[in-house]
Amino acid sequence: MEMPDYSLEQGALAQGATRVAGVDEVGRGPLAGPVTAAAVVLDPDSIPEGLNDSKKLSAKRREAVFVEIMKKAEVSIAHASVEEIDEINILRASHLAMERAVAGLPHAPDYLLIDGNMIPRGLTLRSQAVVKGDAQSLSIAAASIVAKITRDRIMWDLAQQFPGYGWETNAGYPSKSHKAALQNLGVTPHHRRSFRPVHNILYQG
Repeated sequence: MEMPDYSLEQGALAQGATRVAGVDEVGRGPLAGPVTAAAVVLDPDSIPEGLNDSKKLSAKRREAVFVEIMKKAEVSIAHASVEEIDEINILRASHLAMERAVAGLPHAPDYLLIDGNMIPRGLTLRSQAVVKGDAQSLSIAAASIVAKITRDRIMWDLAQQFPGYGWETNAGYPSKSHKAALQNLGVTPHHRRSFRPVHNILYQG
């Protein structure tokens, strides 16, 4: 199984960078909730064990690695709200969350490894877009774990306030039960009105 490593970071450091941050976001696909991004600067001498693409880790393992990342790395977490998603579109909102995460790091990085094929236009630092970055770069993998766990917790909290949509398990993604709940219970303030299944319910007939 392919595992992320530290070679992209080492390449940037060899070119004169001193602080390399991995950046990732989670939550482009859900019908509800914010989009969440994280920026992580790992200490090369103290990389958390078991760090991998968040999608390849069990929930329990992901939680354990998350605790280690928060202990050993510099981390910044940021969001773009449902209102922002509806106003500027999900791609731009996810980039906005990434920009905010980078800006929130306690010490400014001088090189960014960004998951995906685009560099958000608000990021002016030297940057490299890395397709499937969480499977290649340890820093991006760390950011993916932090973003996922943070967003899952937000959706779990929202599920307590708005029961019936299954957000504690589907994290706002358009599962069959979530879509059925939309039809039966209606649209909450946390639903993305610009997303078709939500839009259609609001404007049917």
